[in-house]
Amino acid sequence: MQRCCFSSVCSVAWLWVCVAGALLATGARAQPVALLPAPLDAAFSQDAPFTIVPETPILVPDGDPDAHRIAGMLAELLSFSEVTRPRVVEARAYARTVRGAPSPALVFSADAPDSLGTEGYVLTIAPERITLAANAPAGWFYATQTLRQLLPPAVEYEAAFPVPLAVPAGRIVDRPRFGWRGMMLDVARHFFGPDDVRRLLDLMALHKLNRLHLHLSDDQGWRIEIPGWPRLTEVGGSTEVGGGPGGFFSLDEYAALVQYAAERYIIIVPEIDLPGHTNAALASYAELNCDGVAPPLYTGTSVGFSTVCVEREATYRFVEDVVRTLAEVTPGPYFHLGGDEVRELSPEQYATFMIRAQAIVEAHGKRVIGWDELAEVDLVPESIIQVWRPAEAETQTQIREAVEAGATVVLSPADRVYLDIKYDGATVLGLMWAGLNSVRDAYDWDPTALLPGVPTGAIEGIEAPLWSETISTRADLEFMAFPRLAGIADLAWAPAATHDWTAYRLRLGAQAPRWTTLGLNFYRSPDIPWATAPSRD
Repeated sequence: MQRCCFSSVCSVAWLWVCVAGALLATGARAQPVALLPAPLDAAFSQDAPFTIVPETPILVPDGDPDAHRIAGMLAELLSFSEVTRPRVVEARAYARTVRGAPSPALVFSADAPDSLGTEGYVLTIAPERITLAANAPAGWFYATQTLRQLLPPAVEYEAAFPVPLAVPAGRIVDRPRFGWRGMMLDVARHFFGPDDVRRLLDLMALHKLNRLHLHLSDDQGWRIEIPGWPRLTEVGGSTEVGGGPGGFFSLDEYAALVQYAAERYIIIVPEIDLPGHTNAALASYAELNCDGVAPPLYTGTSVGFSTVCVEREATYRFVEDVVRTLAEVTPGPYFHLGGDEVRELSPEQYATFMIRAQAIVEAHGKRVIGWDELAEVDLVPESIIQVWRPAEAETQTQIREAVEAGATVVLSPADRVYLDIKYDGATVLGLMWAGLNSVRDAYDWDPTALLPGVPTGAIEGIEAPLWSETISTRADLEFMAFPRLAGIADLAWAPAATHDWTAYRLRLGAQAPRWTTLGLNFYRSPDIPWATAPSRD
């Protein structure tokens, strides 16, 4: 749980310090913040809060490394120095040292209802104990993120914050609505390095998102090292939209990001866009072109003009090497083949390539994912279609037929969840080809009604893409992603019964102090009543 603070937000953090200190000094009971995503069930009582002090231990099951690691992340959040850091102790060892009544503690428990699955949890807060119960480590992790939201935003500040910390008494039972709760980051058109991606992963974890789809190649840039194909990064990775310096991930950097994500229960989904959107690769290797001539590098934003030569065996050796390399360093079960906006191939050529590329992915033990054009061809078993054009009648028909044959879908309707679309006409960044996408637009839609005839059970979940034609800095990324990404997280996690714009906008507005303390550059939509100080009600 990386915390960050910039000088511009320190005054906000210290405001929370002062107010929280005043509440504790007067004996006032802390009130629960508005949780986002909303939990399945939450009930708070008027009992005395649980009070966290530096001496409060965090007890974990014996011999469980995941519990130790997650508890250590929680201890880091609850401290601003080694002196104030709670101890993480195995439960049996702690019990042997106790004389008399046990001290108040935070307890990790493996005793949770089976119905909560591997991501659900029960968080119980009583005056003498906080219990985080789950069936699997992911549930413990999500319980800590909810506990985090029950603490004052000042805990996000790297320097001193109020100790003791009061946590309101209550009980939360929670599990996600959908298994796929994701975001896509386009690092091809503008490159975002490891630090930017880690920052994004931290923000995703706070909101219980669990998939980061990395768009690693496009016409403007190739962003991942592939042994045996050095020119992909030397040439293809040397530029970006507008002619900037580009960049790429070494395999070691990529593997480190995969591990960092996994520690936050986020699966990295790599995408190599094929057979179109490939000019960076074509410029790097002449043999991928049917005429044997490498085109110049491209720094514009048009689409649909490039394709690998689907008749050449060199193309399939290239695909094999790329898929094998990424499969070896990506333990997650998915490989995204792209497949969109291919305008230079006949339907027969497109189908021939995609069928062969799918077989390569399947041979390396990964599930095939592709944009909804993939539904035009015969699919391997358990394929996933990422739907970005749900309103087109032909697309709907193809998707229904693919689902009937065993495919599932991830929902990414461009007019609702594309984070690169402008909020309104005054937004400087972003595009308008799909219209405008306000904070309400991104939240106020029904995932189960998007594709008529597709059963809810075939919906893996929701993913919000952020294409980077106009996005070049971390500040740009955060501004376009938030607050819309928080709404998508709520839509994907929270039960359908909580889906209500009027209530949601209040919960969203209550996030402002925490986000500000984190230094998040979010768009302050005039439609949201953004909180400026902690409630004392």
